[in-house]
Amino acid sequence: DLENGYAYVKITSFIENTARDLSKVLDEHEAKYKKIEGLLIDLRKNPGGLLDQAIKTSDMFLKEGVIVSTIGRNIKEKEVTSATKKGKRTNFPIVILVDQYSASASEIVSGALQDNKRALIVGEKTFGKGSVQSIVKLPDGSGLKLTIARYYTPSGVSIQAEGIKPDIEIDDLDPEIFAKAIVKTKGTREKDIQNHLKSDKEKK
Repeated sequence: DLENGYAYVKITSFIENTARDLSKVLDEHEAKYKKIEGLLIDLRKNPGGLLDQAIKTSDMFLKEGVIVSTIGRNIKEKEVTSATKKGKRTNFPIVILVDQYSASASEIVSGALQDNKRALIVGEKTFGKGSVQSIVKLPDGSGLKLTIARYYTPSGVSIQAEGIKPDIEIDDLDPEIFAKAIVKTKGTREKDIQNHLKSDKEKK
């Protein structure tokens, strides 16, 4: 809890009960402070997880609007997931913290709330993991991972190799350590990996 009814929640990954646990924590906060004045969701270093939990988490804060779109190799194979209008937490401001390690489900939540003007995204540009994969088991016991689709934000932007661009960009660096550093490097993102699945922008 922060002061005066403001809440801080850190989500380290999107696992089976993430949305339910988040709702429970916010219920407890409301019981203590009577209302939520504002919410800070920390998705830094969150590598993602289950798609359904990312959707349920986003839906919690939206009355309407698209949450995420999935487009396969055939552009006509487009699946759109929209808010269910069951969102009960739509009347207070939200800030989401992200960094270069926020990926996959974290990017879906950030993109959904950003594009629907529901949250302000603060931090570094995210990792850029927006591909949908399927594992095919082979006769010899090995497996083949196939990329079958991409995730798109409500505004139609592919997350793959692009990531979510924060509304306010802030490097997560300690000034003293940065000043003493001899080699100044950035971490690896999806687009830096050799033979990565290219974004639509890179293809052009």
